[in-house]
Amino acid sequence: MPAPLRWYFDFLSPFSYLHWQKVKGLRATHAVELVPVVFGAVLSAHGQKGPAEIPGKREFTYRHVLWQARAEGVPMTFPPAHPFNPLGALRACIAAGSTAESVDAIFDWIWRDGRAVDTDAALRPLLDRIGVAPDALAAADTKAALRANTDAAIAAGVYGVPTLRIGDDLFWGNDAHGFALAALHDPTLLEEAAMQRVSTLPVGISRLP
Repeated sequence: MPAPLRWYFDFLSPFSYLHWQKVKGLRATHAVELVPVVFGAVLSAHGQKGPAEIPGKREFTYRHVLWQARAEGVPMTFPPAHPFNPLGALRACIAAGSTAESVDAIFDWIWRDGRAVDTDAALRPLLDRIGVAPDALAAADTKAALRANTDAAIAAGVYGVPTLRIGDDLFWGNDAHGFALAALHDPTLLEEAAMQRVSTLPVGISRLP
């Protein structure tokens, strides 16, 4: 049986947009469950800041993702502001059934075309495009499904987006896709002695809280 695959993402993340282009190809040979989550809640659960919340790292991250997009031949235009509130886009995806078509349309709206999604007015034409009624975003079941996705991701050990889960193993980041494919095609890869050793490597020193 093929390994079960699950892909965790947030529309806030430009690296999720880039990785989506690869995940679309992976779906041709594997079943991949698409799981929108709230990146901010994932960060909070681990006591982390996002790259865009750290001066200097913010600018580097934006330039790096633009360079990656250019290198990979993926069109990318940043939206009017970043970070932005992604809840409307995430709930729209949930309301649309988290289908590949809805994920594609929302990512393209934000990161290919550079459009906003952080106000009702900005969201309305996108909702029309994916066939979601505006009141669906405020529905209790929509909100509950997004919370459940996020809680389940945190429980699974997800600490960032995008993350591809293969069985119980997590592969974080657009640039880890090659590693994920290697593990997918060779299930013994992570069982090698060196891989196992670093999984239990002792911590030599810890920073004080």
